[in-house]
Amino acid sequence: MKGTSRVLIALCLVASCLFALPVMAAEKPVKVALVLAGFLGDKSFNDSAYQGLERAMTDFGVELKVMESKNPADWESNLVAMAAAGYDLVLACSTQIAEIVGSHAADFPDVKFGVIDGAIKAPNVKSIVFAQNEGSFLAGAAAALFTVRSEIEGVNDKKVIGWVGGMDIPVLHDFLVGYEQGAKFIDPEVRVLVSFAGTFNDPLKGKELTLAQYDQGADIVMNVASNTGNGILEAANETGKFAIGVDLDQDGIYPGRILTSMLKRVDVASYELVKDVVDGTFKGDTVVEMGIASGGVSLTDMAVMKEALGDKFPQELLERIQELTEQVRSGAIKVDAYEGFRRN
Repeated sequence: MKGTSRVLIALCLVASCLFALPVMAAEKPVKVALVLAGFLGDKSFNDSAYQGLERAMTDFGVELKVMESKNPADWESNLVAMAAAGYDLVLACSTQIAEIVGSHAADFPDVKFGVIDGAIKAPNVKSIVFAQNEGSFLAGAAAALFTVRSEIEGVNDKKVIGWVGGMDIPVLHDFLVGYEQGAKFIDPEVRVLVSFAGTFNDPLKGKELTLAQYDQGADIVMNVASNTGNGILEAANETGKFAIGVDLDQDGIYPGRILTSMLKRVDVASYELVKDVVDGTFKGDTVVEMGIASGGVSLTDMAVMKEALGDKFPQELLERIQELTEQVRSGAIKVDAYEGFRRN
């Protein structure tokens, strides 16, 4: 019995020691709030940001909340609500929300803010901006090279190309400056038609403006309008004319009607901002620029259009764009920027 008692006492002592050990709490997932100036489903800017965050959820197990809104009056309240709710990273994915971050970042010093498409300098804010002027330079050059190919059905003999944007804001003018420069670099005689829809969320307006430009002689129109841009692409498909996509690879939405898309790697930006928080390497008061040299902007390889046109595809157009890409990357070609768009 004495031996048994000793064993029981020993077991009790071991058990008491085990229960006395500190219990390690499970590591909480990083909480990320994505604040948009529009809606998902635009097949463009917003969807690109979400794709990057989807990858972050897979890779890092982050918890994501998406705040969508059509009403500009909601942007500030959405951003403040997410910061007040204690999210680790509040991601303002719009140049239109950037200044709101600048107004409230100091109110939430323990919250990290990421800004895409705007430059805000604050200790808890990291911003990523793009050299969309460089990508648009290539798009304008491609449009100018394409608009003279009257042997392709749907291309007329006029040197007229179009451009339709969403809101009349500085970042879109940065697109436009590059587009016009690229077109004129190829042919100074090319006429560029320009329209602003006044919104990123009205496909019917985008379609209406694009049809008007086609009526004025354009045979290819660049889309820089998020969800409004879906109407631009639809107009190209319905009329048998052409468009250029933006942000995401939109070439396959209407195969044979979209020459190329200007890729703006918003997905990379959103992913990297989350990764910085997860890794503990987030550095505020920082503005990072992503251009052609860093792979932040580019054109698609036109493979969809090449398949659609077959032997009629102008291979020399693609080769010229590849040459121009290298010249911009090396600095041999300096692309103008819109002075009103802050990069730092």
